[in-house]
Amino acid sequence: MTPAETWMREAIALAAAAAGAGEVPIGCVVVHEPTGRIVGRGANRREADHDPTAHAEILAMREAGRTLGHWRLVDCTLVVTLEPCPMCAGAIVNARVPRLVYGCADPKAGAVRTLFQLCNDERLNHRVDVVSGVLAEECAEQLKAFFRAQRALGKK
Repeated sequence: MTPAETWMREAIALAAAAAGAGEVPIGCVVVHEPTGRIVGRGANRREADHDPTAHAEILAMREAGRTLGHWRLVDCTLVVTLEPCPMCAGAIVNARVPRLVYGCADPKAGAVRTLFQLCNDERLNHRVDVVSGVLAEECAEQLKAFFRAQRALGKK
């Protein structure tokens, strides 16, 4: 198993916990590359926090910033189960994250490769090395299963 797959497994576990709490199952970890240590973890908390910005990536980057004592995450890799949305892709660029690894594409809101390419837009002040498709089928199935269950309950 590659390091990216190992980290993605951590993100998938966080996504599963989010689903168990009634949140859309998206999980994220921020890894400090020099040490290989996870310095930030996040899982969606929009429903619990009544906060539209409580996406897994935002929460993981906040924790990483606190852990490292700086908002610039220049030695980190962000690993997330779903392609980031415009808000999260913008935050990744603003945090100067050098590397993003994500599981499955998001055809409705993906802002890294699908609908927009914010992480590599030459007009912005930072570009991100992107690796997509890590454990993509597993990440996608986790989301599909959640929404199937929600529809069966008459939700979402």
